[in-house]
Amino acid sequence: MKTNEVSFAKTLTGIYSKKHILLREGGTEGFGHPAAYSLRVLHSMVLFVALAAALSGMAHAAQQVPAPGATKGAEQATSTSSGQALPVVEVYKSAQCGCCKAWAEHLQKNGFTVILHDVSDVPAARKKLGMPSQYGSCHTAKAGQYLVEGHVPVADIKRLFKERPKAIGLAVPSMPPGSPGMESEAPVPYETLLIGRDGKASVFARH
Repeated sequence: MKTNEVSFAKTLTGIYSKKHILLREGGTEGFGHPAAYSLRVLHSMVLFVALAAALSGMAHAAQQVPAPGATKGAEQATSTSSGQALPVVEVYKSAQCGCCKAWAEHLQKNGFTVILHDVSDVPAARKKLGMPSQYGSCHTAKAGQYLVEGHVPVADIKRLFKERPKAIGLAVPSMPPGSPGMESEAPVPYETLLIGRDGKASVFARH
């Protein structure tokens, strides 16, 4: 039992004890018959208990409601930690390409929604989407406003959307062993390139 509730119980017990003593001693001045006095005392006690219980409930409810500032801070923390929603990634690939499917699964396991499009001419699809041919790989993907060429790690894609540079997108040219979807017992170092709108590349990440 909480401290305020203990104090209330003691107070109520003291009041009842005093009234009970008055009844036993015949202290009924101004109240008429002792039975009438008893009824009035009990009626007053019932009203007092009901009022005290209501006030106690209101105080308890007020303690449970967080301050407006605390609620706003929690909402901001949630928004900051969750970040922006990940875009749908549409992958244009050959129907026979198994490593393309493996790369798509890499994205799906890390929160992306992936749509696969089987095309008969991957270079033509790459050109139509706008990725320069010199950075070509086995598949080209469109993610929001950006293009993603080849086996780009999901961490690089998420960083791309966090930083949002003015660029065509990212590319991992060719099919380096050890990249996502190209797992190998003999991985090789490779780079993720940021392809500018002018078609020039700069190193975005090294793996």
